[in-house]
Amino acid sequence: MSFKAGFVSIIGRPNVGKSTLMNCLVGEKVSIISSKPQTTRNRIMGIMNGSEYQVVFLDTPGIHKPKHKLGEYMVETAFSSLNDSDLIIYIVEPGSIIGPGDSMITNKLKEILVPLLLCINKIDIADKEQVHLTEELYKSQLPHSEIILISALNYTNIEYLKQRIIEIIPEGPRYFPEDMITDMPEQFIVAELIREKALNLLREEVPHGIAVEIEDFRREDGKNLIHINAILYCEKNSHKSIIIGKEGKMLKKIGEQARYDIERLLGEHVFLELWVKVKKKWRDNDLMLKFLGFNKS
Repeated sequence: MSFKAGFVSIIGRPNVGKSTLMNCLVGEKVSIISSKPQTTRNRIMGIMNGSEYQVVFLDTPGIHKPKHKLGEYMVETAFSSLNDSDLIIYIVEPGSIIGPGDSMITNKLKEILVPLLLCINKIDIADKEQVHLTEELYKSQLPHSEIILISALNYTNIEYLKQRIIEIIPEGPRYFPEDMITDMPEQFIVAELIREKALNLLREEVPHGIAVEIEDFRREDGKNLIHINAILYCEKNSHKSIIIGKEGKMLKKIGEQARYDIERLLGEHVFLELWVKVKKKWRDNDLMLKFLGFNKS
């Protein structure tokens, strides 16, 4: 059998399970997961390796109506990945109606001559009628797509999905080393893990106004220890108080949970220090967005 290799874009509305699916396929946490929508801000590359294949996944931000410049960047990033793809995986939920955001996606997909797998996710928490109605709805909109019913959380039909991905992608060379699971630098993943804990622990109005900068990342010579200093930026003084929490308890909790995942990922002991700074309206500030790595491609 010839070696197969290809690039696969995972797209969909916010909070449909794109990051969960990519982590599930890759076998490691390379993209952050949260119950809150618009968690992924950058195009994250995850790599699924086998002896006869290599699949490079692009987990894109959820497609939504932008409310600020960061939102515009996220939507542009999501759509730009489609042009780099050998296969597109479009994820929807059971019971979805085709609203303005979904119409934007389906209309775009009709224009692109790339193989399309439409995955109806979260079938473990939906009734069969909902799933059937969603299947019929998208069959009529995207008749060229192949529909697969999955639960990324429970691993339902994931092996079959893997098999179809490998069958569809073209023959090609191995693009990355066999032991590589992402092209993202360590510091980027560390910042994303810290942001994930903030997303999961903080109140609804705070998380999407948070960005994380790794100010210092240094390994101590001769010791299995990494020193990390990180700044959490927020947009309001009231948010800063919530992030820090009473007697610093919330910030400490974010740090403890992040440190656990960072140590597990890097296989080294971590000394993690977190600071909180207010940067008003940073999501609409071009210089701040560029500083934090949100550059338009």
